[in-house]
Amino acid sequence: MLLSIDASAVTASVALTDNDCVIKSEFVNAGLTHSETLLPMVKRVMEGHSFSELDAIAVTAGPGSFTGVRIGIATVKGIAFNDNIPCISVSTLEAIAHNFVDENCIVCAVMDARRMQFYNALFKVENGKVQRLCDDRAISIEDLRKELSALDNVVIAGDGARLCFDNINLDNVKIADDDKIYQNAVSVSLCSNGKPTVSAKELMPIYLRLSQAERELKLKKEIKGEEL
Repeated sequence: MLLSIDASAVTASVALTDNDCVIKSEFVNAGLTHSETLLPMVKRVMEGHSFSELDAIAVTAGPGSFTGVRIGIATVKGIAFNDNIPCISVSTLEAIAHNFVDENCIVCAVMDARRMQFYNALFKVENGKVQRLCDDRAISIEDLRKELSALDNVVIAGDGARLCFDNINLDNVKIADDDKIYQNAVSVSLCSNGKPTVSAKELMPIYLRLSQAERELKLKKEIKGEEL
């Protein structure tokens, strides 16, 4: 039995699964209010079951919103510590790709990283299997356009999909349908299959770049160093 959690972007979701069977799941798209919504969702999804029944907990560890990722990781750590439940770290971008296991296509998973940059990875989905084509990365719209122009049957998905699609200007690219555009906890559970487990203590967020506050602090230190 697996509890899966995502709070890495504007949406949040929780799912309880037993192998391929979805016991219960919830999904909300209410903005970044995960500190208020996530734990109540977990309690509702787990109703009738105890945390001690879980074989593992899967969570999107990044990339994504710095606050959202931290909330998701902290929530899983809090649950897992009590019963020493194994944890599974899942890429948010890879979870997005698992929305398309019933299609044959190239999934361009994108999350808005601001200033026309995107957290991105490409995946080939064929016959129900998802193959990663590149590492998770931060990439400009110009560089992404060059890569996608050489591919066929590309579907853009993720919280940055509309912004990316509206600016990519390629005939071989389409935007995902509304029911597949966001990562969700069920796709997190699919993505977690075969991945190694870690302890709650070892579970850590994965960031592709410094937060805005960290970048500003670094810039201040560099300016101060130049003045000295």
